[in-house]
Amino acid sequence: MSGDDGDAFEVNSGEGAGNDVPDSEDPNEEEQYHLEVGPGDVAESVLLPGNPERVEKITDDWDDHEVVAEHREYRTATGTYDETPISVTSTGIGSPSAAIAVEELARVGADTLLRVGSCGAIHEEASVGDLVITTGAVRQEGTSKEYVREDYPASADDRVVGALVAAAERLDYDYHLGVTATTDSFYAGQGRPGFEGFEAAGSDELVESLREAGVLNFEMEAASVLTLANLYGLRAGAVCTVYANRVTGEFRTEGERKAANVASEAVSILADMDGAAEAAGADRWHPGLGLDGE
Repeated sequence: MSGDDGDAFEVNSGEGAGNDVPDSEDPNEEEQYHLEVGPGDVAESVLLPGNPERVEKITDDWDDHEVVAEHREYRTATGTYDETPISVTSTGIGSPSAAIAVEELARVGADTLLRVGSCGAIHEEASVGDLVITTGAVRQEGTSKEYVREDYPASADDRVVGALVAAAERLDYDYHLGVTATTDSFYAGQGRPGFEGFEAAGSDELVESLREAGVLNFEMEAASVLTLANLYGLRAGAVCTVYANRVTGEFRTEGERKAANVASEAVSILADMDGAAEAAGADRWHPGLGLDGE
């Protein structure tokens, strides 16, 4: 593996190399190559915004926090929210960098990942400033296809979805629940014209065909996060604030903190769910158990 700085890792062909392909390992076994986090730096639950500048806005509402790493587009902070351990790692734009974050966070102990961001709605009822909580995602991106066959579902964990819904209800935020389309392109991949009016093949039909299939919104990371989480046995979900409505033509950066507030509250609710399951001796939480302490 080589970085974009021109550096390369030493190639080994020792025991454990599969299919006669030499292993290429990060020479630093403790600190992750891209995120620069190590064991103990992150909580089990991690929020995943795209923009590094959102990290500070997210942690403003926590009990306490400390920035533990910052490298390239990845900024990580760890603290507590409602006395619950929690972390946040920015991923940059798009699924390739989001997948790197999932990989390296999993390696240092994260087991619950919540994509937090903004999106474009393609249904009129999803107004600017509302939230979309993702139940599953159309894999209209390339990263997840490099991990698993194209018909593998990008589904959100039911406990994470339930916690996000409960959090939105507690905070009295308007939200919509349903399927998200994840793309690799903000322009052509979401049916927008490119430079000098360029139109990709099929772009004129893209939004309408997804609307007819009940898809609620466009964004650029959820499908890869959900797919990798399912492959690795992690819990994951996504909540995004609507900035643009492609039907009404509205665009405003309104309600930026809503998705972050809901995600942080959801982590606290998930801790209560896990506590209830443990108290009942259940393998996993289900609605019949209620919430720990309630």
